[in-house]
Amino acid sequence: MKNKMKTKKAVTKRFTMTASGKLKRKQCGKNHKAWGRTVKQRRQLAKAGYVNSTDQKRISQLFQG
Repeated sequence: MKNKMKTKKAVTKRFTMTASGKLKRKQCGKNHKAWGRTVKQRRQLAKAGYVNSTDQKRISQLFQG
């Protein structure tokens, strides 16, 4: 009997799966030394990013719980 793989909790905290199957993530660079960036840069970092297709398969396997 094959056991189910548990979902990695670190992955569930960092990524969300969209309806189309893409992985949504937050962008880095907003916390430490953010005063070095312009207001426009900080505002654009608030938008969500998507995981690159090269990493998509590897990270989505960790969701298989």
